[in-house]
Formats: sequence, structure tokens, C-alpha cells
Amino acid sequence: MTRAWGTPHPAVAAVRSAVRAALAECDGGDLVLVACSGGADSLALADAARHEAGAAGVRVGAVVVDHGLQDGSRALAERTGRRLGDLGLDPVSVVSCWSMALGGGSGGLEAAARAARYRELDAAADRHGARLVLLGHTRDDQAEQVLLGLARGSGARSLAGMPPARGRYRRPLLGVTREQTRAACTAEGLSWWDDPMNEDPAFARVRARRALAGLEADLGPGLAAALARSADQLREDADHLDALADAAVAALGPGPWPAQALAALPRPLRTRAWRRLLVAAGAPAGQVSSRHTDACDRLLTHWHGQGAVHAPGGLRVTRSDGRVSMAPAHRVD
Repeated sequence: MTRAWGTPHPAVAAVRSAVRAALAECDGGDLVLVACSGGADSLALADAARHEAGAAGVRVGAVVVDHGLQDGSRALAERTGRRLGDLGLDPVSVVSCWSMALGGGSGGLEAAARAARYRELDAAADRHGARLVLLGHTRDDQAEQVLLGLARGSGARSLAGMPPARGRYRRPLLGVTREQTRAACTAEGLSWWDDPMNEDPAFARVRARRALAGLEADLGPGLAAALARSADQLREDADHLDALADAAVAALGPGPWPAQALAALPRPLRTRAWRRLLVAAGAPAGQVSSRHTDACDRLLTHWHGQGAVHAPGGLRVTRSDGRVSMAPAHRVD
């Protein structure tokens, strides 16, 4: 492809444009951190953020998290940190979360590593006073996330994929493909690291990636883009339903709640209301599933004097005298 002198490669332009939109919400002098693993996606993100920083009037730094899951991971993290410093990012933090116990939770190694990574990113953002933290998830990552949600039989919120913004986190590259980030790195002369864990079929995301490639081969190109578009549409629906559920829970007030008032809510709102009430009562959010909300709902829709519903966090949900209560189960010594 022939380009006019001074014109960036189309892939570089696409990544920079996406980052420019994310930085537009910052004020002059704000610090933005890029979460960078040294892979093509986050490296292209870091390079684009560095390029756009001047026009946006912001400072750009980076955080490299070493999980210690592979031999030589610390040396790789430090090498990535030096490369980011050479690009002009400042400050650059290389942090370790040595986690020999990773994978002991219900979500396995992937979930444990993700939780540890966000703890380190939050700590770095607090330490440096960062306005935003940029994450390098691409459109391909989004499509894989939606496919995993479909495989689990999840609801609209899970099928809505990863949000482009949540709290201090931004995902500017959700409209950019993995192929584009690699092309951007190549055009900018940046060598990246391919994590061998991204090829390990022991991980659900790797299996989803392979399945998606197979489906595109069978059904034709464009499936990943279609799944990502579906996520965007579902996210709007889920956001609206969540807002209605928040209002409904606020109107219900503190428990015990009249069963009639709960039953009057449309089911799409009621299931969301159950989740909010359970979490507010002490149930760990990550452990509340549709199995629990459906069991609670049967106290309204199929009431025949049954006993308590046992929910995560040691909660008991009961119906008595036309009212529903949630409380910790009494311990028996």
C-alpha cells in the first residue's frame, strides 16, 4: 500500500483515532495509565496514547503486571517496562502479584488472575493519581466474550460483553480488530510478545477463540463484528433495564418487602431486583446466579408455603405473612 508522506498506516490511524476519543474526556495535565502486557494489543494502545497525549494535553504512563505464572515472566515484564519508557511513557510501573494460590476460587485461574490484575491496576492508579486506565481489549476479545456468554446461557447483561467505560477504566479498542493492532505495531516498528497461554486450550477463552475462527470459516467473515454489534445493542437494553430495576428497588425500600409489590414488577425487572436485594443483604455478587434468583421468584409465582431459599453468603430468603425477608442463617452450635 502506497501512503502519502507523513500519513500514518491505516491501522495506526484507526488505533490513534480510538484513543483520541477516549482522551477527549480528560482535562489538561491529567495522567492516563495504559495497562500493558507487552502483547500487540496493549503495545499498540500504549504507542497511540503516547502519540495523542500532546494534542490532548495529558500525561501518559503505563502499568505492567507480572503474574509470575511463567518462567522468566519478571524479566519479560521489566523489558516491557523499559520499552514503554523508551517510547516516552512516564511513569511506568512494573508490579508483581505473586499468586501461588491463583485458581483456587470458583472462577479458576483466569478469574483469579483477572481479579489480581485489577487490584494492582487500581493500586497503581491511586498511587499516581491517574484519571483513567486504558485497557487493550479489541473487537475480537468482545466477540469471544459474547460467545462465552452464549455458551453459558447467560442473560442480556453478560451477552452485552465488556463495557467501553466503567469507573476509571476505558476500552478504546473495542471497535479495532486484533489484526489491526498487529498491523499498527508492525508499521511503527514495535515488536510484541505472544503469550503462550493464549494458545492453551485449557482456558475457556482460547477455546472460544478457536471456535469463533471455525464458525467464521463455516459461516463466512464478519461473525466477530456481528457479535460485537449485538453486544452494543444488548448493552443499551441492559442499561435501561438496570436503571428501571434500580428505581424499583429504591421504591421498595428496606425489607421485609410485600410479596404483592415484588410480584407486581415485570419479570425482567424482578429478576434484576432479586439480584440487587441479595447483594445488598450480603450475598457475594459473583456467586449470585439465575438459579438463586429463580428460586427466590418462586416464593412469589409458585407459593405453596415452602421453606426458605438458601442463597450465597449464608442468606435465607423466606416468605411469611405476605412479606419476603432476607437474613443470615442462624448458626447452630
